[in-house]
Amino acid sequence: QVQLVESGGGLVQPGGSLRLSCAASESIFSINVMGWYRQAPGKQRELVAGITSGGYIHYVDSVKGRFTISRDNAKNTVYLQMNSLKREDTAVYYCNGRSAWGPVEGYDYWGQGTQVTVSS
Repeated sequence: QVQLVESGGGLVQPGGSLRLSCAASESIFSINVMGWYRQAPGKQRELVAGITSGGYIHYVDSVKGRFTISRDNAKNTVYLQMNSLKREDTAVYYCNGRSAWGPVEGYDYWGQGTQVTVSS
């Protein structure tokens, strides 16, 4: 079982920046898709950004141009750089590692979640 540990969440003002980190207990290169999800109160969990071992990147439309997902294979860490943060970005952010983009049979690892609050 792969362990994912998130850090970097907190309180930030609108327009500010925050970087989330997800450290994996095993090589992230061996994980097909690493991604970040978020869930706001009363909302369904959504995929924010994902990156494959081959370098393909996907963002949800609402964060394009503001968020950047990246990985450091040497550190077994995936990052989510969040700029120009909006109040609508407030949510619990979860790190995820899985075998495919969609709901398929295979591994599906989750971090504990870290709170991001955008407020003045």
